[in-house]
Amino acid sequence: MKPGEPVLLKRDDKVFFVRVKNENLHTDVGVFELHRLLDMQWGDVISSHLGHEFKVQRPRAPDLYHYLKRTGAPMSPKDIGMIISYTGLNKNDTVLDAGTGSGILAIYLGLIAKKVITYEIQETFAQVARSNIDLAGLENVEVRSGDIIQEIMILNEKFDLVTLDMHHVAEVIPYVRNVLNPGGYCVVFSPFIEQTRETRLGVNDAGFKDVVTFEFTQREMSFSQKGTRPSTTRVGHTGYITFIRDI
Repeated sequence: MKPGEPVLLKRDDKVFFVRVKNENLHTDVGVFELHRLLDMQWGDVISSHLGHEFKVQRPRAPDLYHYLKRTGAPMSPKDIGMIISYTGLNKNDTVLDAGTGSGILAIYLGLIAKKVITYEIQETFAQVARSNIDLAGLENVEVRSGDIIQEIMILNEKFDLVTLDMHHVAEVIPYVRNVLNPGGYCVVFSPFIEQTRETRLGVNDAGFKDVVTFEFTQREMSFSQKGTRPSTTRVGHTGYITFIRDI
């Protein structure tokens, strides 16, 4: 393994998310000498000084979603998955993202796309996102500090996908066509119906014809001796997603 590489140390339901470095990790099950990871392979076992053994695993996107630092509520994996599948995102695509937040969506997109440029208006959020993206090991995701409402007016780059998870989306929609490649998609995530309506009104005013809005719900199943049913403790609703395609 390489210095700085992210690693999961996992045993049953206990997990530590660490980086390979010349430091010790102090935990309730003992001290782990993280420099030992340099000589290990994925699937090897590392022991604490108390003899507790943990398997070394490579983090995947869902792990990053759970363990990276957050500056707010990131878009959920179910919604990210729908964006990827409904737009057909692929390794040749370039993406413009706005409303970076913690960088979770940008990381998911960056694991597939050729290039992702993401804008965040709050510099403190942008710094956290850069750190998270670095921890994820992605070099094709660029975080820019700025207000996309202003920046999109002067952008001279073209994208295959534009993703917007932010306030005042209707102010951005009129300029989306200027930065989209032919056949490209713009996708808007809205947590509230009122925000979704504003988006649709902006889309109509901009003259887009190929547009659809979905609510994707998710229900975890509960299994017990009494029977099987959808869980009553999990929230299945997260927001509304509008897909806009330039033709």
